[in-house]
This record gives sequence, C-alpha cells and structure tokens, in this order.
Amino acid sequence: MTPCWVRLETNSPARRLRRMNAEIQKRHASGFNSLLNLIVMKMKRRWLILAGLLLSAVSVFSQDTNFWVFLCFGQSNMEGFPGIQQQDTTNVDDRFQVLAAVNFPKMGRQKGDWYTAVPPLCRPGNGICPADYFGRTLVAHLPKNIRVGVVVVAVAGCKIELFQEAKYQSYASNAPVWMKGIIKTYNGNPYEYLVGLAKLAQKDGVIKGILLHQGESNTGDRQWPDKVKGVYDSLLKDLNLKADDVPLLAGEVVNADQKGQCASMNPIIDGLPKTIPNSYVISSAGCTAIPPQQLHFTPAGYRELGKRYGEKMLSLPGCSLLPVSVQ
Repeated sequence: MTPCWVRLETNSPARRLRRMNAEIQKRHASGFNSLLNLIVMKMKRRWLILAGLLLSAVSVFSQDTNFWVFLCFGQSNMEGFPGIQQQDTTNVDDRFQVLAAVNFPKMGRQKGDWYTAVPPLCRPGNGICPADYFGRTLVAHLPKNIRVGVVVVAVAGCKIELFQEAKYQSYASNAPVWMKGIIKTYNGNPYEYLVGLAKLAQKDGVIKGILLHQGESNTGDRQWPDKVKGVYDSLLKDLNLKADDVPLLAGEVVNADQKGQCASMNPIIDGLPKTIPNSYVISSAGCTAIPPQQLHFTPAGYRELGKRYGEKMLSLPGCSLLPVSVQ
C-alpha cells in the first residue's frame, strides 16, 4: 500500500502544475517543429521555382539573338542537284553556317554540329541549292555582328504529303525504293527530323524564316497551298513560333522561259500568299535549267534563285539592307 504522504505528493497542486507546464512545453515544441517544417517546405519549394527560373534564364541567355536560323525543306531542288563548281566552294564567309543534318564523313562533319556553309548543305553527294546563295547574300548585306545558319532537310521526288504529319507514313510506304532510302536517312519521318534539328538550332540562335522549294511532284494540285499551310502551321506550333515573326519563302519551279516540265505548277505556287499571309514567292524566271528534262537548275540558276530568296528576305521587316554587292 502506497503511503499517504506519497499520494499527497503525487496529487499535490504543485505536482499538477509541473505536469501542466511540461505538457504545454511539449505542445509548444510540437507546434514549433510543425511550423518549422512548414517554413522549410515552403523555402524548398521557392528554391526549386527559383532554380527553374535560373535554368530558363541560362537557356535564354545562351541563345544568340544575332544568330539568325532558317529552316529549308522541299524536294530535289532544295537538296541541290549534283554540280558544285570551284567558285561555290571558296570564299564562304564563316558567318554563314550550316547545321549538319547527317554525317558528312569526307568533310569531317558530324550530325548536329555547326560548320561553315561550304556545299553540299543537305547530304553528301548533293550539289548547291537555293540555301547556298541565300545565306551568302544575307551575310554580305547584314551587319557584321549577324550570323546566318541554315538547316536543310529535303527528299528528291517527294510530294508535300511527305511532310504532312497525318500522311507521311502512307506516302512513304508507297514510295519507290530509291526514295525510301533517302527517307530512311531521316529516320522515316522527314518532318519530325526537321523539327528535331530546328529545336537543336534554337538552343544557339533564333529562327527567322522558312525556305521551301517543292512542287514539281505536286504539279496540277490546286490543294497544294492548303497542304503547305498545314506544314507551315505545324512547324510554328511545334517550335513555338509566331507567324508574324517567321515568313515563308517559296520558290517557283523551273520557269516556262526555260521550258520547264513542271512550269504549269508556278501559277499555283504564285497563289500561296493568298493562303499564307506572311509568305512570299520567289520567281524562277531566267534561272537556267539543265536539259533535257528541265527539272533542275544549273549551278548558275541556283545561284541566281538563292540570291533572290536572300534579297526578298532582306526586304522584309527586321532586316537591314546594306549597299554590298554579291558575286
């Protein structure tokens, strides 16, 4: 039996007061810890947000706004029909760059890296194309702090359907064997391949325009402008671009004055600005072609056509034309 004095001590007012104080301190400590944990969690969350903003800022600041990138796509005339002359391989300003779309073993180029834009620009074995003298014209006329880069993805003989997301698979599956080989180079999906390269290019520069040369294989197709608009709109969406900031320049096929086999397509191409407001058609009149097919331009024809692409781009808002002659 517990002595009465112990029971008295246990239940004494002083003892109860000490227990109450201990309980209050315990609760205060628990509340303080909860508050501290909440503060730490909020601080962690804020630090994570801040870190994300800093990473975004680093990404933005690493993008050189003076590096103007242009996406180029189409069929064989955008590839460049074989025929590179000595004058095309010399005196290329290193401010004009090409993002290698594939490996160029003989030239020492690796896919995904930038190089001075000595032709060929599309794939090994191609010739010069409109992008060559487009870029040379720009760097010759723009301030010295501006660099120009091109990304070229093209498939000889293809219809515009090959660049349509909803139709490329069915089109590619029925393509001739030689074309399937080119398509395979682009992992079976030239459009997606172009977008992947474009996103890579956006880490270094700013996409300022899109160049198209295609239409021979769609000759007579009056839905061609709408199909091109679909591809253009998809590029804008996938690359987070605004139509007002990114003009589309489309070149005519070999002209009737050169007895071009597909010259009847040019009136359809000429109507593209009615479908895409910020688009411009580059005339092929007088650009010499290779006989007897008259489907591809001569090197001189490509030079002139590319120069016209460049002059049109320089005439648009955001470009300043300097009085520099282009050879």
